[in-house]
Amino acid sequence: MAEKVRDYPKLAKDILEAVGGEENVIGVSRCATRLRLVLKRSQSKAKEKVSAMPGVITVVENSGQFQVVIGQHVGEVYEAFTNLVNLDLSDSQSENKGTVLNRVIATMSAVFAPFVYILAAAGILQGSLILLNLLFDDFGATGTYEVLSFISWAPFTFLPIFIAITASKHFKTNTYIAVACCAALVSPTWAEIAAQIADGHTITFLGIALSETVYTSSVLPPLFLVWILSYLEKFLNKNMNEIVRPLFVPFLCMLLMVPLTILLIGPVTTMGANGIANGYNFLADYAPALAGAIIGAFWQVLVIFGVHWGITPMVLANFELYGQDSFQAYQTIAVIAQVGAVLGVIIKAKSQETRKVGVSAGVTGLFGITEPAIYGITLRFKKPFIFGCISGAIGAIVASFFKPYYFAYAGLPGPLTIVNAIDADYPTSIWGILIGVAIAIILPVVLIQIFGYGEDTAKQAGNNSLVNEQGQSGKGLSTDTTTNEEAVTSPLNGTVIPLSDVRDEVFSSGAMGEGLAIEPSDNTLYAPFDGTVVMLAPTKHAVGLRSDSGVELLVHIGLDTVTLDGSPFTLKIKEGDEVKKGDVILTFDKKAIHQQGLETITPIIITNKDAYEEILIEELKDATLKDTLFTVIK
Repeated sequence: MAEKVRDYPKLAKDILEAVGGEENVIGVSRCATRLRLVLKRSQSKAKEKVSAMPGVITVVENSGQFQVVIGQHVGEVYEAFTNLVNLDLSDSQSENKGTVLNRVIATMSAVFAPFVYILAAAGILQGSLILLNLLFDDFGATGTYEVLSFISWAPFTFLPIFIAITASKHFKTNTYIAVACCAALVSPTWAEIAAQIADGHTITFLGIALSETVYTSSVLPPLFLVWILSYLEKFLNKNMNEIVRPLFVPFLCMLLMVPLTILLIGPVTTMGANGIANGYNFLADYAPALAGAIIGAFWQVLVIFGVHWGITPMVLANFELYGQDSFQAYQTIAVIAQVGAVLGVIIKAKSQETRKVGVSAGVTGLFGITEPAIYGITLRFKKPFIFGCISGAIGAIVASFFKPYYFAYAGLPGPLTIVNAIDADYPTSIWGILIGVAIAIILPVVLIQIFGYGEDTAKQAGNNSLVNEQGQSGKGLSTDTTTNEEAVTSPLNGTVIPLSDVRDEVFSSGAMGEGLAIEPSDNTLYAPFDGTVVMLAPTKHAVGLRSDSGVELLVHIGLDTVTLDGSPFTLKIKEGDEVKKGDVILTFDKKAIHQQGLETITPIIITNKDAYEEILIEELKDATLKDTLFTVIK
């Protein structure tokens, strides 16, 4: 069994402590890449603390949520986090005081994120069936096709049941009662009744005429049902005798909520979802280029702030009403444009570490997940993100002239779901999307090769690249052509410790780079060479330096000292300052650090080791400011 690359329970615990502890957490949910927390009160510097934690890509505060972007291991962190908190809070604690819009977006995220991969898998299966029908004329008439087809449609047919499960957890109501109510909505018997009504028959409930609305694949009716159910169940539990409560609470909930939904909630919310969908469709039909430009340019901006889930009901309403949707067609182009921007950086970058991050982010982008690409590469360097948005807009505008549509829902639109655009009645659809996708891939690559990809804006310890690789600040990686090696002297006085002996896996494993550690004998950190201060951690415990010839050095004072919020450290410089060898960088209070139960062992790491042929580490027991720690050979 593969070992975990990080201690996820520890990361969950550290995040919980940074945001103010269990008593400050109102709610927790997750999506494909983010741990989403709703907090009573925002905590000073919580964003900086969590962003600096190993395993965290970045933190976004938006839509009433504290969103911790973790990536593919968010599931492990979420599971560990939920084991640390008790979410059965009182009403006064659990009420989200954010705006109505923030609460709507938070709800959509909490409801859809847990099963989005199920919908994505079903969408890929539908796309595969489209391809098989193209390749084999008689395949659609086989029993194999029929079985695979109903498998692919099952998650959408019974979508209200998925919503019942996740919404009941979000609204803190009984999951089994919610499932029972929503299962009634997708009952075949109700579908038969609705069909009779659609044929002109009048069917009443307690004298009230029923509508022909059906609820398979619906979103808002089950969502509103569970929301109102949460209040009804609380009322009944509070006012009913505990002896009869276990039986009569579910009895009354089903008896009241199902008829209320088919009489009022369902028709009204379905009308609302259809109205929004028709509004978008009006724009897409009469100004398709404008619709494409907006979605192609700004879809990834919505992803940054985590508000993209709010569009799901409209898209699903389009598939339910018309069996097709153009929004996801343009959305796919926007997603692929960010993958193209990552590809441009991979081609342009000199740093092997940047290329590695780019390849990893690009692979996840192939599956329609762009957060690693955005936070790891495109937004980090700024220019690639802008080029990606521009390319997405242009690609979508061009595609709009071909009437592009998706004919099967894609949970995560991206390269693997392009086949969802194939339909014999709309032969130009797939060609429009393919042309748009080609533009989305090629254009950002070209723009990045011409204009570069900008400066690295990462400001936290732990980034693989701490400096601008293209030398746009006026200093390139190496301007010294007279020698092929450089000596780096010690920035501290103290006892030398092999990096492998440091009790922190991030450093001891060599993941950050090559180097060693020093147990300081005094309280001062000095510049080990002439160069520039390229990074200062907000908590002052870590410094990134770059020598005039391009050596990138990370000095991390102590272990876990990020938790001290900068109190034992006094900076003598600021970010961007030029320093001379021997200049005082900062001072620190060893005694204060030890009193907090923390170590002052200081890892000293060369973070751009791939820029050099070899790094020679001197064998020393003790180091002074005159001693050479490393010799880098170009």
